[in-house]
Amino acid sequence: MEGVELSGHRLTLSQLAAIAIERIPVHLAAEARERVERGRQLVDKLVDEEQVVYGITTGFGKFSDVPISRSDTRQLQHNLIVSHACGVGEPLSEAEARAALALRVNALAQGHSGVRVEVMDLMVGMLNRGVHPVIPGQGSLGASGDLAPLAHMVLVMLGLGEAFYQGERISGAQALSRAGLAPIALEAKEGLALINGTQIMTAIGALAFWRVEHLARAADCIASLTVQALRGIPKAYDPRIHALRPHRGQQRIAANLRMLLAGSQATTEPGQIRVQDPYTLRCLPQVHGASRDALDYVRETLATEINAVTDNPLLFPEDGEVISGGNFHGQPVALAMDLLGIAAAELANISERRIERLVNPQLSGLPAFLTREGGLNSGFMIAQYSAAALVSENKVLAHPASVDSIPSSANQEDHVSMGTIAARHAREIAANLASVLAIELLCTAQAIDLGVGAEALSPATRAAYDLLRQAVPTLRADRVISDDIVAARRVMEGGEFLPAVEGITGRL
Repeated sequence: MEGVELSGHRLTLSQLAAIAIERIPVHLAAEARERVERGRQLVDKLVDEEQVVYGITTGFGKFSDVPISRSDTRQLQHNLIVSHACGVGEPLSEAEARAALALRVNALAQGHSGVRVEVMDLMVGMLNRGVHPVIPGQGSLGASGDLAPLAHMVLVMLGLGEAFYQGERISGAQALSRAGLAPIALEAKEGLALINGTQIMTAIGALAFWRVEHLARAADCIASLTVQALRGIPKAYDPRIHALRPHRGQQRIAANLRMLLAGSQATTEPGQIRVQDPYTLRCLPQVHGASRDALDYVRETLATEINAVTDNPLLFPEDGEVISGGNFHGQPVALAMDLLGIAAAELANISERRIERLVNPQLSGLPAFLTREGGLNSGFMIAQYSAAALVSENKVLAHPASVDSIPSSANQEDHVSMGTIAARHAREIAANLASVLAIELLCTAQAIDLGVGAEALSPATRAAYDLLRQAVPTLRADRVISDDIVAARRVMEGGEFLPAVEGITGRL
């Protein structure tokens, strides 16, 4: 069967991105169906026997000591969803909503949550037919799961709430009907199983990570163009230096720079123009490399989380047990998202300093603000302002969300992760990073045109330069730079930029 199989165990970050962004279809693994059915049988047994089990025959949070009669179990689950659907703010993107749906199915597929297969089939149907719940982005504390935003996701499954369908924002009932799907009524445990988890923070975070990882590779290429535009000294990337401080990221970036600059006629030797380069060029392996090491940690954390069961309580059908725990707590993801934001912010910080070095004639030896007729033209003067504003904003956004906690549910839930806030901030920082790198790409290409010339570039970086120049011509007189930034960002994040470079160097 085509598409991605959701089994609960084998989902990869690249598959998740394909589901979310490329809308690759999904299906539930056969062995997952069997596990889910066994888990459901245990829930039905507990309800029939009227055993006291949190969230099945009791209330929630502070109401965990309030028993619920067997006749009220269905109403309990319905009330849980509508009462918890109190998110606010701009909705998640359709890609993020798709990622959240896929992650929720994958978590339920392990059979420890107690839902019926029919519930999961509806979610799979929503993914495959393009019903994307409107999920407000704010309102989650990141512990007890992403309760509020996930409740909005589930509303659509009940024929309530709103959804995006074929470009329209319509009611959940209309979206299901147009897609040929029918709403469901939740049975015992199902509402809690659907909203008690980390799928919103993980969905936002995984897609933000996917973007930052691409941008980190592009940053090496763009920085290499700047090294050449400023007649930099590649001797600082000598492998012997980096063997003495063998951080993996540092060694990897030094190797990338050596590959990217191979064959360049624009670089210099120590003493030819200057003895040493400024830190923004000389310390590229140390700075970019540290961010790459951070991304490795984030990747590992997300790869674990996307195949984790994060609701509560958890069922163990083989043992006939139901155990309450804390897998819903988002702290592992929260820390990773804060680190992702910091790593991305630092890539933007050093890029902005390279931009300043390009546009400042006292530092570059090039025409001021990279225009030949300064005064009449301002050139890239204000582009640097924009980059500076973005990196300043990033410094605010990079303040760790995970160090905060506000008790909730009458102090029953007395420590929370704020992981969804961390993920949202990382997403915003990633977008700002893309714009800063696009500005550097414009400035360094202009500097090359005014200085060393494209013919002097290394083959790998010439490929990147040529792609930009197909979309954005050299700046000869002032024009709307914002349009150029958008075009440069599209080139840099497009499907040809990295393949063109890596076809010469190998994967960066």
